[in-house]
Amino acid sequence: MFSRMCLRFPWLSPPFISPSTSRPEVLRSLLTGHKFRQLFSSRRRIKFSQGSIKFLQTLCRISVPGVPVRETQPPSKFLKDKKVVPQADPPSAEDVNHLYQLIDQSTKLVVLTGAGISTECGIPDYRSPNGAYSSGFKPITHQEFVRSSRARRRYWARSYAGWRRFTAAQPGAAHVALASLEQAGRINFMITQNVDRLHHRAGSNPLELHGTVYSVICLDCGFSFCRNLFQDEVKALNPKWAAAIESLDYGNAGSDKSFGMKQRPDGDIEIDEKFWEEDFHIPTCHKCNGVLKPDVVFFGDNVPKERADKAKEVARECDAFLVLGSSVMTMSAFQLVRAAHEAGASTAIVNIGKTRADEFVSLKVNARLGEILPRVLNTGSLSIPALH
Repeated sequence: MFSRMCLRFPWLSPPFISPSTSRPEVLRSLLTGHKFRQLFSSRRRIKFSQGSIKFLQTLCRISVPGVPVRETQPPSKFLKDKKVVPQADPPSAEDVNHLYQLIDQSTKLVVLTGAGISTECGIPDYRSPNGAYSSGFKPITHQEFVRSSRARRRYWARSYAGWRRFTAAQPGAAHVALASLEQAGRINFMITQNVDRLHHRAGSNPLELHGTVYSVICLDCGFSFCRNLFQDEVKALNPKWAAAIESLDYGNAGSDKSFGMKQRPDGDIEIDEKFWEEDFHIPTCHKCNGVLKPDVVFFGDNVPKERADKAKEVARECDAFLVLGSSVMTMSAFQLVRAAHEAGASTAIVNIGKTRADEFVSLKVNARLGEILPRVLNTGSLSIPALH
């Protein structure tokens, strides 16, 4: 077997591979890695200007009887090792107070979450300083996936290989805090740009603006089914290839014990093209034998109209719109925060780095969500401004 592989891939010839080389070691050679101005709106506006107010602070907790506040321990070592979370100073007491006021004074709060909430769980993003774009990575586009069978083989091979590691990620402290706020009736509606279903695993049920990798859909007839069934079909069609991938020791999700592989935001990993270019077979639709793709909105595609209309509706009707962990660079997300702002809602963003909506939002906080949201939830300070 090894000699045949060396004939197919001459660059793997000794001294890199010998007949005694184990299968995982072969794979290690085959797999490579590539990287307040004003806090409230006119509906409910409180002006904060330096030297004109005094804050009287009293401790309180956002909770309701019978709704437990779930806590998680942040995986500090994991985050430190993975280096996918951008650096940020701890949130100040003032930041926590302002965010608490937004949540406490809102009766129809809409929350939009982005990749920044999942980087703290080991799933990298695209646009942060440590994101996929920083290493030159370009995600697959909808057009490329549709027109190229080679692109589909590349996507599905990499996605299959990265699935176990992607799904091993666990909800973080921010996910749990939002689920607790939701259960307490403090969040009226939640929207997420993420496709990883970590919100669901924490107990929330957000509108998935960009879909989810946990479902597979036929481009021809629209039939959809569970991603795990698709994984089983890939394994059945490519038993030797799948067995080789599954024999690889991934280590903990997000760890550096990945033999040079790099996890991508949409769940795949980088694999040398020689490993998937030939002899990799993709399942087809059970109903019509059509082309299957993950039920996500790829770059270059549009959010389904019904889903987009629902998101716009709740954005226009809310009294506060809170963006968490998103630069809102995509139009599908930016137009929601803009719609809420134009309708007179209070708008706020908690995100590390610049965003597309910085110029008009009422509050911008530069902080890690897993650090600020539990503080708002558990020890929120209610600040009452008193004019001098």
